[in-house]
Amino acid sequence: MAALWPVPLLISQSLWACLALTLPDGYPEPHNGPPTAGFNYSHVDPSVDLPRALRVFSLDYHHVQAPFEIVLWIMLASLAKLGFHWSGRVPAIVPESCVLIMVGLLVGGVIYGVRHSAPPTLSADAFFLFLLPPIVLDAGYFLPGRLFFENLGTILWYAVLGTLWNVLGIGLSLYGVCLLAPSSLGDISLLHCLLFGSLIAAVDPVAVLSVFQEMHVNEQLHILVFGESLLNDAVTVVLYKLFESFLRLPSVTGLDVLVGGCRVVVVGLGGLFVGLFFGLVAALTSRFTFRAQVIAPLFVFLYSYLSYLTSEMLHFSGIVAIVTCAVTMKQYVEANVSERSNTSIQYFLKMWSSVSETLIFIFLGVSTIQDIHMWSWPFVCSTLLLCLVWRATGVLLLTAVVNKLRRNAVTFRDQFIIAYGGLRGAICFSLVFLIDDFPKKRLFITTTIVVILFTVFVQGMTIKPLVELLDVKRKKRALPTVSEEIHSRLLDHLLSGIEDVVGYWGQHYWKDRFEQFNKKYLRRFLIGEHHQTHSSILRVYQEVERREQQGVEETPPVVDAHSSSRPLLPEEMDSIRRILSRNLQNFNNKQMPAYSRHTLHQDLTTDKTRKPLHRHQSLTERCTYHTITYCPQVLTSTHLEIWRIDLYSSLLAVCSASPRWSERPDSLVPAALNHTQPSYPGPAEEEQDSPQRRTQIERATKKQLSFILENEKPL
Repeated sequence: MAALWPVPLLISQSLWACLALTLPDGYPEPHNGPPTAGFNYSHVDPSVDLPRALRVFSLDYHHVQAPFEIVLWIMLASLAKLGFHWSGRVPAIVPESCVLIMVGLLVGGVIYGVRHSAPPTLSADAFFLFLLPPIVLDAGYFLPGRLFFENLGTILWYAVLGTLWNVLGIGLSLYGVCLLAPSSLGDISLLHCLLFGSLIAAVDPVAVLSVFQEMHVNEQLHILVFGESLLNDAVTVVLYKLFESFLRLPSVTGLDVLVGGCRVVVVGLGGLFVGLFFGLVAALTSRFTFRAQVIAPLFVFLYSYLSYLTSEMLHFSGIVAIVTCAVTMKQYVEANVSERSNTSIQYFLKMWSSVSETLIFIFLGVSTIQDIHMWSWPFVCSTLLLCLVWRATGVLLLTAVVNKLRRNAVTFRDQFIIAYGGLRGAICFSLVFLIDDFPKKRLFITTTIVVILFTVFVQGMTIKPLVELLDVKRKKRALPTVSEEIHSRLLDHLLSGIEDVVGYWGQHYWKDRFEQFNKKYLRRFLIGEHHQTHSSILRVYQEVERREQQGVEETPPVVDAHSSSRPLLPEEMDSIRRILSRNLQNFNNKQMPAYSRHTLHQDLTTDKTRKPLHRHQSLTERCTYHTITYCPQVLTSTHLEIWRIDLYSSLLAVCSASPRWSERPDSLVPAALNHTQPSYPGPAEEEQDSPQRRTQIERATKKQLSFILENEKPL
């Protein structure tokens, strides 16, 4: 037993070490006792300085310093954003970014006054690796695909050629200013001016887009500004890295310039293919998450962030990669995961990007309070003026060219708003700190901060009055209805058919080809069988229902006080939607396939013995059999598609027009819909009608749409 006495001492010492406490004075040390078999105390470091008193309360700030300060900064940013939206009339006058920058200036001034040293700044690595990806992912995932791809040529025209125009124009003009002032600016080379021009040309119209959303400007103007700013960031980062590599060379030759141009193309295409690969992998992974829906949203964030990091690792464009990944996987992920998972993805993306933007603008204000500023009136004023002039001239010249190729021309008012909305923001602010040290780096930092503050405060605060003064065309606020979606799709099929007939490969032609490829291969491979929707009208119905749920999910039900019937519960409405979708799907399977110009030629030879389709009889024709027959070679699948559209619209009109349920659910279905295909003997068939024919008609099954609620007992 004497040999076991060090055991409790060893256990107690371990507990003291785990609790970060010290052994009290006089407590016997285990190594001073007799040696014990199986225990080795040689690992105890006698040089460790341990306190000699037991403390009831202790403070160890350095242990949690990094996460504690990060949480405090996020809390400060969130409280500033919350206070902005509760500040009365301030949001109607001042953009959110301006208020956040002012909060950052105030915090930076307080820190500088207390510590008498520069406040902490946001590092470039933290910005590009942690704060920028959520913002770009949110923009790519919620990108309006139809508008973006319809205006893709104009967006690329502005983003690529317009950015090159601004970079070269600002860089060469600033080099001319430096040559005119050799005493103070003579040590700035041409490559340094081009490098500064590449970073100062990056636009970040967060304030402008928020004004656009508030005032509901037309969709064409919104997508042009949004798409141009999204791709402009990618182009400026690529050009910045190109000029930075030129600066590190001893001399730049014509071959280096040619290789640099090829590198720009490779960087852009590399990011595109990396994003496409990870987007398809994310879509394929989401197909198998129906048994674990809880982790389904996680794959959206992981694969998107992985595409960004992989592109940065390979020196490709991370912005292009993450945007391509988001656009690629969106439609397949939304089809595979549940509605709750879709809601989680949307809210988390919005929250993540909002916090990132808030932190960026606050740190932009904090970093303004520095001791590293260098001022030069000619350089600062020239940069500010050149940014406005070169952007305005670039928009006017490029639009004059692109309007000759567009059906919907960009008006002069829209051109003015596009040129005036070129605000500078976080991209150029982060890039300027990455410049290698040289004598005029502090001047570049000061000029960049001045340009950002001028564009955000002056242009950001005056863009809303200018939109109202110029009376920019607005868009309707109502969501598109099912009829509008169907007619829009009908026009797309019509225009693609016209382009195919005349031999013109336009956007409608390629869009139709991609839809056929997507339906035939991608959707079958990337979407689970239990989520496959074969009816195009049913897909439109589900999409409209999803939009309505997102838009009015918080709207309380309207209850009529004069009605004795109770309103429908959400569970009952969901039951009606499921029954409607299932019956429409089954009903659609009994009819002809949806119209497609790729399968139109098959209608002329298939099933020529089909029963004739007759119109509904009026009250005066109940006793007669005046029918309208048709020839199978004349009535194609387009007529049946229109007939199904009318049927579908009538069903939706009935369900949407009655917010409550006063009678039995079966009464909502018109009697005409209880038969899949009503048939009456026409004049041409009365003579050929046989007993066998009548027997077949009597034995024919009649399809009925059942609307009995799952949670309601039958009367």
